[in-house]
Amino acid sequence: SFHSQYTAELARQLAPKVRPRYLVLTTERFVLDEPEGIAVTPGWKSPDVGVVDREGSGRLDSGGTVTAAPVEIATLMPVRTPQWSIEIRDAQNRELVTAIEFLSPANKRGDGRQEYLEKRRRILLSTAHLLEIDLLRRGTRVPMRDPLPPADYYVLLSRPERRPIMEVWPIRMTEPLPRVPVPLLPGDPDSELDLQLALNSIYDLLGYDLALDYAADPLVSVSDEQQRWIDERLRETGVRP
Repeated sequence: SFHSQYTAELARQLAPKVRPRYLVLTTERFVLDEPEGIAVTPGWKSPDVGVVDREGSGRLDSGGTVTAAPVEIATLMPVRTPQWSIEIRDAQNRELVTAIEFLSPANKRGDGRQEYLEKRRRILLSTAHLLEIDLLRRGTRVPMRDPLPPADYYVLLSRPERRPIMEVWPIRMTEPLPRVPVPLLPGDPDSELDLQLALNSIYDLLGYDLALDYAADPLVSVSDEQQRWIDERLRETGVRP
């Protein structure tokens, strides 16, 4: 639920700042995504001896019998995954002014990535601004002419008058999320999004502290320095002795 809730919180934060000239709308689209890893059904079977019902479907027309499959394992199935974003539109003529994309796992792998890159290409060829928020350590980053500076997370802003140059905020795990500008139509000053405030708000409101097992090790690889920082924060809150 984090993806949808965080997007909605950013929209709630932004809407009062830009009205009445602009509309702030959350949009939902679906992409086909394949889950990571190999899924195995809980009831998978590996019998030592397979028994076939001769009177049932295991009997062949030639009088022989087929052998039951010794193992049943689930294959990876594509699933329809919702993708949320924010559109800032001119309230008078509904033209897209700024697109805010909060990248999800499906945006960064497989067919979902190709779908997102096509949408990104259309925006970059338009007169709309593009703000991309990537708070995921895994997956493939958006294509850039030059390598991104080393960091755990990124925020990227593309203004049409400065393309192909993008403003980039590299963010380390040990740093708070930044306040970033949200550009509007020419003549109007940038608005602002406080990414850390939005994260804190939904974390406290929805009780994500109950959903995460902070006593366990992180699911993603971290450096020794980051692990020490994590341990210090968890000891401060009493999660770890």
